Amino acid sequence: MGQPFDLDAFGFDLPADRIAQRPLAERDASRLMVVDRGRGQVVADRCVRDLPDLLRPGDLLVVNTTRVLSARLRGRKASGGRAEALLLGAEGPGEARRFRALVQSRGRLRPGLLFEFAAPGGRPRLEAEIAELHPGGEVTLAFGPGPSPYALGEAPLPPYIRRPGAEETPAAAEVRALDAERYQTVFATEPGAVAAPTAGLHMTPALLAALEGRGIRRAEVVLHVGPGTFRPLRAEDIARGKLHAETYCLPQATADAVAATRAEGGRIIALGTTSTRVLESCADAGGGLSAGSGQTELFIRPGQPFRVVDGLMTNFHLPRSSLLLLVAAFVGTEPILAAYRRAVDAGYRFYSYGDAMLIV
Repeated sequence: MGQPFDLDAFGFDLPADRIAQRPLAERDASRLMVVDRGRGQVVADRCVRDLPDLLRPGDLLVVNTTRVLSARLRGRKASGGRAEALLLGAEGPGEARRFRALVQSRGRLRPGLLFEFAAPGGRPRLEAEIAELHPGGEVTLAFGPGPSPYALGEAPLPPYIRRPGAEETPAAAEVRALDAERYQTVFATEPGAVAAPTAGLHMTPALLAALEGRGIRRAEVVLHVGPGTFRPLRAEDIARGKLHAETYCLPQATADAVAATRAEGGRIIALGTTSTRVLESCADAGGGLSAGSGQTELFIRPGQPFRVVDGLMTNFHLPRSSLLLLVAAFVGTEPILAAYRRAVDAGYRFYSYGDAMLIV
């Protein structure tokens, strides 16, 4: 267990205009605040495309190759009134038409409640019924015959990114197409997430090639980001020292690459908090990694050691969030809060489509 902490200490004021609503035209054009971990100080304001100059030959960059599902459905209740659903995955093996979901609509959710969901533009359509209610606000949606519900879905953007409703206009279609492309990393290959590993959104094929040309190798992990990333930390999460479970995979090739990098004196640079959680979940007390897959509930907060990760590139996170606590554990509470205040004053863009920080 980590040391006790005051969650309110990780609050900060953020003007609404600092929350990025759209990505920049070029992924790697985002600003990059560079923080010296040893000194706990901001040492430079750079650009993401400067990353090859900020890392060293022999470093290993570990990326998360999860792919975001088109998990957001729009529709109506059969009795009238708008409804939205966030699909959390199939109920189980062989359950092709039953999905865990979070549903938003007016009125009380109850078994037997009927919905009709539609793709942008109105076709195709699918009927669905609440089959079961579960703790934490989740339900089981049983879909009628037809295509996969994901064929009707949109990118499951977090709630702080505002988008028009279901109206089909050229402008809305353009925004949806932009989100479908940009709320996905260029190396996303393993479907399963309901939120993007946002630090990876800055990478481009050209930037990855430049890193490789500089002698910075790349290794892969998978962490399927779950709906808990949108939820505020709860008292019970803090009390039990665990987060919502998320599915991960650490390949043997990545464990071998980490060991080889260590042996050669290189650093392990995690691209994002999701890659960090996989690496630290699979580490033993000496920093050795065991390949494997499963679910992790690892909750990294101030007072806990890092056994594998030497450097971290990450976006700017929500106040009082588990992601902010992880970064504070890595660089120190006061240094990270000072860096965040500086970022607000300097006009950095926050959250999923925002700018980034490199801590080395």
